[in-house]
Amino acid sequence: MSIELSKQDIAILDLLQSDASLSSSQIAEKINLSQSPCWRRINRIEKSGLIKKRVALLDRSALGMELVIFASVKLTSAARQNLDAFEADIVRHTEVQECYTIAGIWDYMIKIVTRDIRHYESFVRNTLTVNAAIAELNSHIAVTEIKNSTELPIQTQM
Repeated sequence: MSIELSKQDIAILDLLQSDASLSSSQIAEKINLSQSPCWRRINRIEKSGLIKKRVALLDRSALGMELVIFASVKLTSAARQNLDAFEADIVRHTEVQECYTIAGIWDYMIKIVTRDIRHYESFVRNTLTVNAAIAELNSHIAVTEIKNSTELPIQTQM
């Protein structure tokens, strides 16, 4: 379903992606709209599917999840059954935060979060590399997080 977005709709989305706990009356106040029309706009936006879900973003460091790895994956072949098998397997692992098909010499890029290097090694040895579809795995360990955002640049793109 396609939805036409007004400047107020974009402002609502921007506020919600920054803080999904805001009430419709708080949002209405911030964008100079009365509460009922604001609630109707939010409801329409949600029904359109633009808002997938509302979540709490956890502090991974506070939870002891210190290691972020970006891993490049090359499959044994690009046959459809290999792609399907790899993708079906990779979505099951909570350590894998993101997975993308990519163009170039690698087939996939995955973002993995673990407690420490020993857990990552165990995850690679006992989980990832047991997948027969994987021919090669190249790990890149993040040292310093400069920016990590879930907010889309909707104000500048619309």
